[in-house]
Amino acid sequence: MGEKKADTAGPGGMFNDRSGKQLPLAMQYDYTNFYFGAGDDAFGMLDPFDEWWKDSKPSGYYLYGLPMQGSPTTRVDIRNTKTGKVETDLLNFASYNYLGLSYRPEVKEAVIEAVHRYGNGASGSPILSGSLEVHYELADLMAEFKGKEAVLLFPTGYSVNVGVIAGLMRSGDLIVADQYAHASLVDGMILSKANSRFFRHNKVDDLERKLKRYEGKKLVLIEGVYSMDGDVALVPDIVEVCQRYGARILIDEAHSTFIYGKNGRGVAEHFGFEDEIDMHIGTFSKSLGGQGGFIAGSHKLINYLRGFSRSRTFSCGISPVVTAGILRALEIFLAEPELRTKLWENVEFMQKSLRDAGVSVGDSESQVIPIMIRDDARIFEIGEALMHEGIYLNPVKYPAVPKHRSRFRMSISAAHSQEELEEGARIITSVLQRYGICPTSEGAITSTTG
Repeated sequence: MGEKKADTAGPGGMFNDRSGKQLPLAMQYDYTNFYFGAGDDAFGMLDPFDEWWKDSKPSGYYLYGLPMQGSPTTRVDIRNTKTGKVETDLLNFASYNYLGLSYRPEVKEAVIEAVHRYGNGASGSPILSGSLEVHYELADLMAEFKGKEAVLLFPTGYSVNVGVIAGLMRSGDLIVADQYAHASLVDGMILSKANSRFFRHNKVDDLERKLKRYEGKKLVLIEGVYSMDGDVALVPDIVEVCQRYGARILIDEAHSTFIYGKNGRGVAEHFGFEDEIDMHIGTFSKSLGGQGGFIAGSHKLINYLRGFSRSRTFSCGISPVVTAGILRALEIFLAEPELRTKLWENVEFMQKSLRDAGVSVGDSESQVIPIMIRDDARIFEIGEALMHEGIYLNPVKYPAVPKHRSRFRMSISAAHSQEELEEGARIITSVLQRYGICPTSEGAITSTTG
């Protein structure tokens, strides 16, 4: 950053735009500019990053990690770290609490009972002293629910993908992932030291080109629902080409387990391909409102991964307190299928409301709805406006998504009322109209950002 800045910066150490106007550091750089640095000091990037961060955080990056003042209900109070003010009664469209289970009274009671029985943490690795009876209860119930021989629990959803992929694949093997695969899948690829390739998102012909060139062990990584776009993997076509070339399949159903399928087992069940997929990954941090993750599969697979998944072996087990809450949330889910019915009603209503108003939501067909802005320079300003109007949403820009594909990621919950959805759609539409992102009420398109 330092060398580039010295060559191209205008007076005061700032770049100029085409009109000669000086741009603040927050608009000149992003995180990717600080990944590599020259020199021999591992801390060499800290000073230039800090210079950028001091300007960038108050310019909009402060919108990340705002402290919530209570549970992730449909309305929340958020402390604005820029002003110090607590913004009250914001409509919450940011949390992954898709079924509204994290704060159910029965779940909280289960947590309280577990505190008295187990204390706070597991206090050990799962293979040593960190496995408690409640862990086995949850794993057994999850295996029964998923219709698989066995389930292995992990402390986080991230650690499942890292541990499973790096635990199974080796140097010289081939891993091919959808280009929109989650960072945890990518990191698992890196740690495995296997040959890593990506196919264009949901483009099965490109996946086939990658697989047909290789002889040897092959693994394909996909997601059920893609977390930034809310669209669904083309499971039948992907399974067909993987079987043709002898590739194993891992599906990460973090955003689709407990939501898709006749029984809520995920996108694989939705398409009727549960038995054709080798490894089923999921999390407890979203629909069940807890923390941790799991892999479901055959006894042979689970027994092998129990010994080779380092992210599990060398981590503390899930807190038994959290596990008890997850177990109760799972029991509620199984007993109340109407929760999923209500969620899908809410998803349909919000998707239609936004689309009818001219708000671009991409190809979303799930409870994950991207509010497409496509304006990297103004995404934070619009985020501030939404919060001022009473909406809590998370801005997403490069490098989390491609340049000029910035958006807000909306999450719909079964707990949202009709009135809350109507209010949310109205506010979002009004703010985006004000910024020329979607059509005005007269129907004229005012945005030129694509």
